[in-house]
Amino acid sequence: MDQHLPRPLALIRDALLPDGQRVDVSIVGDTVAAVAPAGTLHAPDEAVLELGGRLLLTAPAEPHAHLDKALSSDRIQPPLGDLGSAIAAWVDHAATMTVEDVVDRARTQALAMLAAGTTAVRTHVDVLSGHGEASLEDATRGARALVQVRDELADLMDIELVALAGPHAPDAHVEAVLDLGVDLVGGAPHLADDPDADVDRLLAIAARRGTGVDLHADENLDGPVTLDRYARTVRDWPRDRQYSAGHCVRLGTLDPERLDAVIADLVAADIGVIALPITNLYLQGWDHPVATPRGLAPLRTLLDAGVRVAAGADNVRDPFNPVGRSDALETASLLVSAGHLTPDEAYGLVSDGARSVMGLPVAGAVPGARADFLAVAASSVVDAVANAPAERSVVSRGRLVATTETVRAVARPRPAAQPAPATAGSRPTAQAAARG
Repeated sequence: MDQHLPRPLALIRDALLPDGQRVDVSIVGDTVAAVAPAGTLHAPDEAVLELGGRLLLTAPAEPHAHLDKALSSDRIQPPLGDLGSAIAAWVDHAATMTVEDVVDRARTQALAMLAAGTTAVRTHVDVLSGHGEASLEDATRGARALVQVRDELADLMDIELVALAGPHAPDAHVEAVLDLGVDLVGGAPHLADDPDADVDRLLAIAARRGTGVDLHADENLDGPVTLDRYARTVRDWPRDRQYSAGHCVRLGTLDPERLDAVIADLVAADIGVIALPITNLYLQGWDHPVATPRGLAPLRTLLDAGVRVAAGADNVRDPFNPVGRSDALETASLLVSAGHLTPDEAYGLVSDGARSVMGLPVAGAVPGARADFLAVAASSVVDAVANAPAERSVVSRGRLVATTETVRAVARPRPAAQPAPATAGSRPTAQAAARG
């Protein structure tokens, strides 16, 4: 990162807001103090970010990442395939990882996301218990690595950790991971032999520890549904904690009556749903070569019902997703194409929606809001989502933390051939005669 960053800001000058206004944004500390017409606010030059009409957006937040897995695909060389094959490839590799390896990959991935505009990340970290036979030291390797990365990057971005406890992870291992400073209880009950029992087990740990919960929920196109059990259990739990569920693709395959019942439970418990289009579009449907169903939560139905909905990228270049650009605008674009949302709705899910589900302060160009911004060389939200411009400035807690500028050179096309001028005595062409 540039040696002059992070740079505290007092003013963002001449920003284009999504509603078309050109404004100046005054910042005090990490908070927006005022928003006024462009050219009317002033600050010392060294504390000014000059946008010259670039689009200013609320910075994205990533509500569901796996920094411990990120960027591992090249060394694992996993087979292309579904969720089961991805899990198998990862479990084999995880047994060989060191804390230092996880730190290096996780740090690289987190900084790539920050450079693209994401100023807050909630990442799951595996409780590395194998089939329950791992030592306590081995089980906590991933958590120790991500706690270190969170501490290293604390001045640049918000990182929240979730203990991803598989069905075979003993409670003692989950508790040890939480003891390291991991924030939330997570897991994947739909993978257990008894999904309801695993929901109960994970929620009991959260209740003992007084933590929030973020479960991988119903990441399959058929089979059991666990979301309603989760929702009914936490409905009367303290509201100063966050309760959310990622994936939820099974909701997209339920009949309307069953779907309505589950959504009513989600609304009553105020559980946030996190859609993950990139990874689920990749993982789901491999066993349906004809009319392949795609894995995606029913976004429109959830939004219309008043569920808090966020969207994230999930995995990046690991056995669960061989691609990914570490860019929330990629996620937003897929929400438009695959989820049939408008570009404004799609960007809302990766920014305001994600921040709500993560329990973060409201951010954006509003007095009193957190000064977390993404400025891009775009004329509108549609332009930004469609083109994902590389030219960006990223502001986290009132400080400029990343800038990207590009130089483009494109060859000029050859000029169209001009007709030779007419000479005395020359005969007009047929077209000229017809025009004459």
